[in-house]
Amino acid sequence: MASPDGGLMGRAREVLSQTFGYEDFRPAQADLVRQVLAGRDVLGVMPTGAGKSIVYQVPAIMLDGLALVVSPLISLMKDQVAALAEAGVDAACINSSLTEDEQADAFRRARSGSCKLLYVAPERLDTPRVQALVREVPISLVAVDEAHCVSQWGQDFRPSYMQIRGFVASLPVRPPVVALTATATADVREDIVGGLGLVGPYVQVSGFDRPNLYFGVERPAPRDKLDCLVGLVSARAAKLATPGGPTTGQTGIVYCSTRKAVEEVCAALVAKGFAATRYHAGLGAAERRRNQDDFLYDRMTVMVATNAFGMGIDKSDVGFVIHYNMPSDLESYYQEAGRAGRDGSPADCVLIYNKKDVQTCQYLIDRSHADAIANGVDASLADELYRRDCERLRRMTIWCTTTDCLRQQILAYFGQKDVPATCDHCSNCLARTEELDVTVDAQKVLSCVVRIRRAGRQVGVGTVVDVLRGSSAKKIRDWHFDRLTTYGIMREESADHIWRVANELIARGWLGRTDGRYPTAYVTQEGMDWLLHGSSPLVIKVQKEEKRAHELAAKAGEKGRVSGTSAAVPDDDLFAALRALRQQIAQDEGVPAYIVFNNATLVDMAARRPHTTDELLEVQGVGEKKSQRYGKLFLERIAEFEAGKKDDE
Repeated sequence: MASPDGGLMGRAREVLSQTFGYEDFRPAQADLVRQVLAGRDVLGVMPTGAGKSIVYQVPAIMLDGLALVVSPLISLMKDQVAALAEAGVDAACINSSLTEDEQADAFRRARSGSCKLLYVAPERLDTPRVQALVREVPISLVAVDEAHCVSQWGQDFRPSYMQIRGFVASLPVRPPVVALTATATADVREDIVGGLGLVGPYVQVSGFDRPNLYFGVERPAPRDKLDCLVGLVSARAAKLATPGGPTTGQTGIVYCSTRKAVEEVCAALVAKGFAATRYHAGLGAAERRRNQDDFLYDRMTVMVATNAFGMGIDKSDVGFVIHYNMPSDLESYYQEAGRAGRDGSPADCVLIYNKKDVQTCQYLIDRSHADAIANGVDASLADELYRRDCERLRRMTIWCTTTDCLRQQILAYFGQKDVPATCDHCSNCLARTEELDVTVDAQKVLSCVVRIRRAGRQVGVGTVVDVLRGSSAKKIRDWHFDRLTTYGIMREESADHIWRVANELIARGWLGRTDGRYPTAYVTQEGMDWLLHGSSPLVIKVQKEEKRAHELAAKAGEKGRVSGTSAAVPDDDLFAALRALRQQIAQDEGVPAYIVFNNATLVDMAARRPHTTDELLEVQGVGEKKSQRYGKLFLERIAEFEAGKKDDE
């Protein structure tokens, strides 16, 4: 189908500017919008913060009829509808949090034509009221947010997403389908196309990089883990100034894998004076909602949560995301970490790694597999899903232990080509390292595994380390490992060093590990070939100095890495004044501060210092509606600030 002419895209740019305050589309946005306006199905894989919602919101405003947006979580719908209302666009959502009268009003507006976008959960597509609506009102497009949820191979599979394909096919006139996601490997993209029944889709993979995000992995001793977390938060979040009062400083999320860890971490942060709250499935619905609102409205600075919190959180000014526990796959990690810096401001994503987290993840994978079999899932399908989950965990573990560029490893995992080997914006690239030839040590590790296997035993890497270091543990003696020729041959090396070598061998595919909660080590064919015939040395990077993890993070921050707006704003005092005004407006109107203007807009405003309405409209993120609503207040604040500066001179 031919693309629409330049006149139609010109109109799209007018809508973008007048409604959303942006002068032009980003390249990926423009291509996708062009295809949607041509009536074509599209699949857009765009990093968080790249403006996925614009891809369907602009066409929805332009096209006749009602746009249906399938969204997975209530909070995401509410944020999107609130943001559209601030921009002067009539939108509504249908979900269980609304009263019967509120739902009736949403359906009434959708039927009348005043409402341009209706957000619904996939479970509601086959309800009588929605079915009746789509037969009375022409549907301009169907947008599927978080489209990766349709894939059984993805980390967020939702069976309800499988209903979308049949729903679209049943519409009186099939509209274009817009599928959008931030994280999707090639396999998941293929599943999206098939699972949603996209017809000849235009597929745009615009890259996965988030240049504004710093990535770091900290590896403290287990006993120091909580202290490390407190240190990381202390470097980023301000403490509560007055009980019950407004907070300052960056907001952030701390992810934990269990409810128990959430309670422990939240209590520790509160005891240190931080405005921290919590979120997990064990809390009552009212408390979860209250805690979430406290975080969204900046009454609390730090949200400590399980992964039950987040997919629907559209808070754009999150300055840091810290993982207290390792997720089971890079897809989940990148999605959760990606909740930082959504407005384009610098932000930090730090993971605290501990080997016990790997065991916890494996236990959860094993339990999920057992539950699937018990619930009647086809055994071959369950086994294949299990193998893929174990492989994803292996890749996640490699990422946490590698000495290579963390950004490069993530982007390569998602299939991005031509990725630079270094980024100078992650903990590995910023660490002071030197190359170390570990060829002989690697040969010792592989040889030890071979000899243990030949002795008829299958053990994990931890036991291999014990044998190499000459452990006198009972199991070592009982299994006669103290008689092996490799017993004690690395007695002078630390366990951490041997683990580092083993992890490098695993990353290269020379040392394998079986699936399951208690994986055992084995030498792969490639590893055996290198051990017997290899001539190339094995070189790894190691830190020149041993540093506590949070001390390294703090050092990187001194170089301008730690997130926040101060490095990007020409005048910190003006930014603070604009931020205070935004907070007051948000409190008066009962909306989150980022709904008024996000941090990136305030940064640009502080840099430009507009004095007229026309100049204000040139600020990124200021459209006509918001200019009319808030422009006078912000222009007055800028004028007051400049007058005060002159008085001080």
